[in-house]
Amino acid sequence: MDKQIAVRVDHVSKYFKLPTETTQSLRTALVNRFKGIKGYKEQHVLRDITFDVEEGDFFGILGRNGSGKSTLLKIISQIYEPEKGSVTVNGKMVSFIELGVGFNPELTGRENVYLNGAMLGFTTQEIDAMYEDIVDFAELHEFMNQKLKNYSSGMQVRLAFSVAIKAQGDILILDEVLAVGDEAFQRKCNDYFLERKDSGKTTILVTHDMGAVKKYCNKAILIEDGLIKAQGDPVEVSNQYSFDNANSSKNEQGEYIEIKRVDYLEVNLLSSSQILPGNSVEFEVSYYVLEDIETYVTFSLTDMDRNVWIYNDNSMDIKTKGSGKKSLSYSCHLDNINDLKLKLEVSVRDTKGTILAFNETEKTPIIFVNRDDLDIEDKSAIDSATGLIQRNGNWKILNG
Repeated sequence: MDKQIAVRVDHVSKYFKLPTETTQSLRTALVNRFKGIKGYKEQHVLRDITFDVEEGDFFGILGRNGSGKSTLLKIISQIYEPEKGSVTVNGKMVSFIELGVGFNPELTGRENVYLNGAMLGFTTQEIDAMYEDIVDFAELHEFMNQKLKNYSSGMQVRLAFSVAIKAQGDILILDEVLAVGDEAFQRKCNDYFLERKDSGKTTILVTHDMGAVKKYCNKAILIEDGLIKAQGDPVEVSNQYSFDNANSSKNEQGEYIEIKRVDYLEVNLLSSSQILPGNSVEFEVSYYVLEDIETYVTFSLTDMDRNVWIYNDNSMDIKTKGSGKKSLSYSCHLDNINDLKLKLEVSVRDTKGTILAFNETEKTPIIFVNRDDLDIEDKSAIDSATGLIQRNGNWKILNG
């Protein structure tokens, strides 16, 4: 059954008017108006943005500072109105865009929970039902009758965050809040996000933490200069974000210019794209290094149906030196698995772990692991095996 659309963003554009004059004179403003002088310039923050978030998605929105991410969240949250396009939201939405917004320092913690809940659109009865869960998560039972101004900053963060994530909304929107609280509270938040990922509830997350994107999200988009640059698989989108940050610089016009240190990355299967369990996957990676630097290759095999890693290798045991063409071949056994559709993702990195190149979706080899001659009991035994893939053989430098 097709999933329902939770949030639809349809050709949304947004700009802000930035004053170019400091005068407050009405006469000057009228004269400039007759002369056709606007007195402001338009800063286009979002340009024709379109995407769908389905029910149950953990949807990541990525981009550099100033790319338009937070503006987009505020449009989805109905804080801003777009100049063009529309946003459709199906379900009750809880937005947590800035820590502490809607909290009054002169009120108690308990009163602030009810105040903030009311601002999110919940009735007193609904907040009554959520209250204990909110306080339990924040771990502030003995402080709820104290005024908020007497809380430490960490306590305020925990309370505000707990209200947002424990409010029983259909859609949760979070902007740069994964690093809230101390280490113990962050672990608690991590457990919550893992539970939410599997809960069937919808989450939209803006973050600069690519580890969080790969860990929680099933879909993502990358915004650059108000446009969607990449979308779809969260690993590829986050790789593109990391690549852009590490391999670009601003020109005099403030535009990002790509700086290539590795080019012409190719990944070719040497074995068949359809293999039997127990057989090896063999492939070759080739690329050109444009500078005198050390590089190494990482690769992973991902179960496409479950979107989980079956195998991941990011060791630096084989490094190439200098510029020029590099070619390496690999072999690894696929033991104790069956009926899987795997994608082979490859990246080239420098010795700091910075992504210099990665294979894009259209160039990602797909491998089918299937054995049809097993009876049902044998297949079940293979499918439930926990020892998935063991690396077999060494990396071999063919050229370079």
